[in-house]
Amino acid sequence: MQWTPFITGLALSASLIVAIGAQNAFVLRQGLRREHVLAIVLFCALADIVLISVGVSGVAAVFGNSRLLTTLLTAGGAIFLTWYSVQSFRNAFRPRALQSAEESGQRSLRSTLTQAAGFTFLNPHVYLDTVLLLGSMGARQPADARIWFVGGAIVASGAWFSSLGFGARLLAPLFARPMAWRVLDFLIGVTMLALVAMLLVQAFK
Repeated sequence: MQWTPFITGLALSASLIVAIGAQNAFVLRQGLRREHVLAIVLFCALADIVLISVGVSGVAAVFGNSRLLTTLLTAGGAIFLTWYSVQSFRNAFRPRALQSAEESGQRSLRSTLTQAAGFTFLNPHVYLDTVLLLGSMGARQPADARIWFVGGAIVASGAWFSSLGFGARLLAPLFARPMAWRVLDFLIGVTMLALVAMLLVQAFK
């Protein structure tokens, strides 16, 4: 096993994925609701496997030169994040506490995965970080070391989403209080709007 490229991929992936973002906020919220957590964690981890592999395989260079694709992804991501931000602000003004899936009305697996797909594939930062940055770094590795770089990045991704999704239940006592949910929803709404602003600023530079 080649430890240097493995650790490089692990460290770089971890530093990128831990940043607060729309996808992480969604996984955290699903973990707190204990709703389709395994499916969401697997979906996000598998999506990262695909994106990292695509980036390292050389698509990073093609994507980086496509101005039209970047603009379309930015517009789609901004619309999706704005919609979710509005929903979060609406929830912030609805008094409620942490409830089980049966008590709160469990959403279908299909609906939940559709939202997860939106947070994953409609977020330009996912492509910039996972495909371009990780991809370009991985592509610089010697041919026989790239698989280890990708492996390290995938391990970091899987560990993070598992910790975020399944570890959220440790916060359940706190979120039994309606005010905690209000604060979380408000912070998620603010985070989404901040991401929208960042996308638009970058788009019109």
